[in-house]
Amino acid sequence: MNNTLEQKLYESVKNNTPDYIINNKYIDIDNKKEFTFVLKKEHLLPYDEKTNPEGLNLDSWLENYEKEAAVSTAGIRGPQNILFPYDVRFPINIMGILLATYAKALVASEKYKGKKLLKLAGREVRYNSEKFLDLIARVQAAQGIETLTTYQRKTMPIWLASFLAFKLDLLGGEYITSSHGISVKNATKDLNSQGSQYLPEESMEFVNKIKEIFNIVREKGTYEIKIAASDDALINEKFMQSINNGIDLYKEYLEKGVANKENIDLIKTLNNKTVIENVGGSAYSTLSKILEAFKIENYYVWMNIEEDAFFHGIGKYDTDPKGNKCFYDYSVDATVIAKKPDGTIFFPVIDTLNYDEKLKQYPIGTVVLITDPDHDRLTVCQIEDSKAEDFLNKTGISYTNLDKDRILSVYSANESFLLIMDFWAEQLKKSGRWNNYPRFIIKTTASAKSWDEWAKFNGVNVVNVPVGFKEIANIMKKVEYQIIKNPNSDVKVTDVFGREINLGKNPRLLFGGEESGGMIIGSEELIKSKAGRTAIAMREKSASEAIIIASALAAKLEKEHKMLSIALDELYTKNNIASKYDIREDIAYYNESEPNIEKLTKAKKEGEALRTKNDLFFLTLALAEYEGLINLKQVKTILNATFKSLNFDNLTDIKFVGDGTFMQFTDKFIEIRPSGTDAKTKAYGAGINKEDISMYARILGNYSGDLNEIYLDIISKDYYNNAKNKSMEEYLKFTNKDADKRIFEIPNYKNTLGI
Repeated sequence: MNNTLEQKLYESVKNNTPDYIINNKYIDIDNKKEFTFVLKKEHLLPYDEKTNPEGLNLDSWLENYEKEAAVSTAGIRGPQNILFPYDVRFPINIMGILLATYAKALVASEKYKGKKLLKLAGREVRYNSEKFLDLIARVQAAQGIETLTTYQRKTMPIWLASFLAFKLDLLGGEYITSSHGISVKNATKDLNSQGSQYLPEESMEFVNKIKEIFNIVREKGTYEIKIAASDDALINEKFMQSINNGIDLYKEYLEKGVANKENIDLIKTLNNKTVIENVGGSAYSTLSKILEAFKIENYYVWMNIEEDAFFHGIGKYDTDPKGNKCFYDYSVDATVIAKKPDGTIFFPVIDTLNYDEKLKQYPIGTVVLITDPDHDRLTVCQIEDSKAEDFLNKTGISYTNLDKDRILSVYSANESFLLIMDFWAEQLKKSGRWNNYPRFIIKTTASAKSWDEWAKFNGVNVVNVPVGFKEIANIMKKVEYQIIKNPNSDVKVTDVFGREINLGKNPRLLFGGEESGGMIIGSEELIKSKAGRTAIAMREKSASEAIIIASALAAKLEKEHKMLSIALDELYTKNNIASKYDIREDIAYYNESEPNIEKLTKAKKEGEALRTKNDLFFLTLALAEYEGLINLKQVKTILNATFKSLNFDNLTDIKFVGDGTFMQFTDKFIEIRPSGTDAKTKAYGAGINKEDISMYARILGNYSGDLNEIYLDIISKDYYNNAKNKSMEEYLKFTNKDADKRIFEIPNYKNTLGI
C-alpha cells in the first residue's frame, strides 16, 4: 500500500512537471568540483519558450519568499518538487536554497569581517535534503565559512543542531526540515548563534540582501556565485566525529536536568517496555545512542528505525477528507482528528500506524511515544482496557480502538505535558531542590488553560508568548540577560498579554512548551557554552528530553499500578484545575499535496485570502479594543450579532497575542490564529466543557470573516484595512521589549574547540 501510494505520488509529480523544467538543470549540483554559477537577468523574469527560455521567474519567487519570512513561526517552509528540485515554481527549490544561503553568508561576513566563521548544517530525511545540505555547505565554504556536518552528512535531530550551535558558540546553523509537515514540504530552519530559530527581523536581513543582488543583476546583467567543491576543506565532518556527533555533550546536559539519577533509576524499574514510534526514522541514529549511554536502551522497543522520506506511508491516503480520489497527506501529527465523509471521527495519522497489528503483543499499560521526523515533538499514548472508555470520555482523553478488548488512549500535549511538569515539580520537591530557586514556566497562549491553573496552585509564575518555540527562547534570553546584568535583583519580564511578571532573583525554568507537542525543561545549573555563555535552558524543543522524562513518569505510575488517565484525573482534583478540556480545530483551505503547481498556487492564494479574512475579523476587534476605539460591550455586540448560535455575554477580554486573537471567557478561552506557514486557520480552546469549547472553536475558526452592518457601524473600514500593519508593530514591541541586544562575539575557536 505504501509503495503503491508513493508510486502514485511520483507519477502525479512527473505528469505535472513540464519538459522545460525537467530539462533545465540550471545548476549542475551533481558536479562535485568547484564551479561558478552565473545569475542572469533572464532568470528574474518568467519563462517563455521563445522570448525567455532561461526564465525562472525569480522576482515572483522572492516576493512570496519574503512574505513567508515576515511571518514564519518555524523556518521558511513550502512545498517542493520532490523529483525535480530545480523547479522554481515551488517555494522550496535548489535556486532558493542557493540564494538564501549565499545571502546569509554575505550578511555574516559583513558583520564579522576578518573573523573565523563557524556554522553547523544538519538535516532529517525529507526528499532532496541531502542535495540541499551539500549545496548549503559548499556555498558557505566558498564564502570562507567553515561548516560542521555529521560524517557523510547523515541525519541528526533539530534539537542537537540547536544545542551544538549554543554549546560550541557557533555563528548559527542551517537545518533542513519541515517539522511534522507533509512529505512534499521542506524548509530551511535558520538557527542563530543562540541555537534559536530566526526571528522575522533576522530573516529579513538576508531577504533584503537577495533584493540587493537582484538589483545588481538588473543593472549589470549578471552576478557570479561561487560554489566550492563537495570535499572542500571548510566542510568539516571530522570535528563532529571527534565529539561523537555531540552526543557526549548532550548526555552531560541531560544529566543536570531530566536524566538525573532519580529518573534514570526509575526507568530501570520498568517491566513493560516503552514503544518509541520513530516516524521518518531519523531519531533512531541519535536517540538510540543516548539511551545506550545511560544504559537504559533495553527498556525500549523501536518501530520504524529505517529512514524514509515518505515516512513509511504514515498519514497518507488515496482519498481526501471529502472522499475524492487523489493523493492526500494528513501530515505526521498523531493528534490530528478528522472526519470521514460519513461523519465518523478518526485519527488519520494513527490509523496508518497499523497499531491493531503492531501492538498485539504488548500488554495493557504499555506506553507508546510517537516522535516526528526532526525529532522535536512528542505524542504520548497508552494501551488501555476497552472498559476504560467511559472514564476516558468523562476525563476528556481521546482514544482509538485497537481490538474488541483494548483501546489506545491518545494524549494531547496539553494533557501529557501537564503530567510531566507536575511530575518534574514533584521530583524537585522530593530531592529538596524545589526551594533553591524561584520557578517559572513559559508557554504559548494557545496551550492549555490547565497549565496556568496548575502553576497558580503551585506558586509558579507563567509567562505567555505567541506560538512558536523561538518566542519561548526569546523570553529565556531576556531572563538570562537580567540574571547576568543584575544578579542580585528580581528578574521582571512582560508577557504577550502585557502583564509584567516578577520572576524573583536568579529564577529557573521549570518547563517551556507548546500545545503542538514541543517541550523543554530547564537545568538546575546554568548551562555554559565552551566560551562561557550561559543559558537557563536550550533553545529548541527536544523529543529526546521529553521521552526520558515521560519514561520516568511511566515507570513511577507502573510501580503504583496506575494508568496515565487515572493520574491525570487525580492531578486535576489535587491541583483544583477546572479547565480540564482542550481542543484544536485545523482548518485547511486546500490540498497541500496537489502536484499541479498552477492549481496548488491558485488554491493556496485563495486559501490565504480566506485565512486572512477570518483573521482580520477578530484581529481588528482586539486591536480596536486595546487602543480604546471601542469597548468590550461593543465587541460583545458585534460578536453576538455575527454568531447568533453562540453567546458572548461572559466574554471578559479580547487581546491580540502576537500572532492571533485570544478571547477570554469566564469558563474558557478561544484563540483564532492564522497559520504562520500555510493557508490554514487554527482555532484553539480550553475550558470546563469540551463540547462547548469545541463548538466555539469550530464555528469561529470556520467563519468567512464577512463584516456585517453592525461591525462597520462601530469600526471604520480604514482601521480594518490597516489592522495587519498595526499588529506587526505591536508584535515587534513585545519581542523587542527588554531584549538582549548584545552582539554575538566570535570566540577564538583554537582555544575553545581546538579548530
